[in-house]
Amino acid sequence: MKIARFSHGERIRYGVVDEGDLVVLAGDPLFAGFETTGERVPLADATLLAPVIPRSKVVCVGKNYRDHAAEMGGEAPAEPLLFLKPNTAVIGPGDAIVRPPQSQRTDFEGELAVVIGRIAKNVPAENALDHVFGYTIGNDVTARDLQRSDGQWSRAKGFDTFCPLGPVIETEFDLDGGARVISRVGGEVRQDGPISDMVHTVPDIIAYASAAFTLLPGDVILTGTPAGVGPFVAGDTLEVEITGIGVLRNTARDA
Repeated sequence: MKIARFSHGERIRYGVVDEGDLVVLAGDPLFAGFETTGERVPLADATLLAPVIPRSKVVCVGKNYRDHAAEMGGEAPAEPLLFLKPNTAVIGPGDAIVRPPQSQRTDFEGELAVVIGRIAKNVPAENALDHVFGYTIGNDVTARDLQRSDGQWSRAKGFDTFCPLGPVIETEFDLDGGARVISRVGGEVRQDGPISDMVHTVPDIIAYASAAFTLLPGDVILTGTPAGVGPFVAGDTLEVEITGIGVLRNTARDA
């Protein structure tokens, strides 16, 4: 089931994608379930928004693909390397990624994103997927020069607009179904890697993260990126595609 958050008629609503329509839900399905209103809105008449706005945090995993760790000049960490993005970094499909004047190099990083559906604290890996609402697509935008100069990642990863999410949440995504992360800049493929190449699996990441801090419904976990990350400039169109979920598309502009 694909769940969208969308605007239509000056209202923000939630709906289930059904071919060319959105079957309107009575409320946020994370908290209100899947009761419908009986209304259908054509997808063509709706503006898709970020499918979730994290209530507290976006948890990210660095260097979780060995080929990406190698291209960054190191090895994949033995344990998940966690960092956070603020929820103010989140934007939706079609929104502009704003390149800040402080940075001379901004990079894209296409990633599978996990949306937490239930409070998770000290969750064992074998039960971790019970706490997942669904999956979407993320772009872990990074001011690469600031990441290197700062020596830590908060500022470089946390600028406003640096966490595009969307276009929908897929509640029935198959982690073992051979899905790939494909990123394009201006239509040119820059990344193409299977999610099966993750060093630390989604259950292991949830278990590790929930041992450090409580994961709340609506929190998002970005699970790492394959090799091929690189820069983009103002005017570029960035696309991240994940098999079975869709395509997250954003443009870039300078501040």
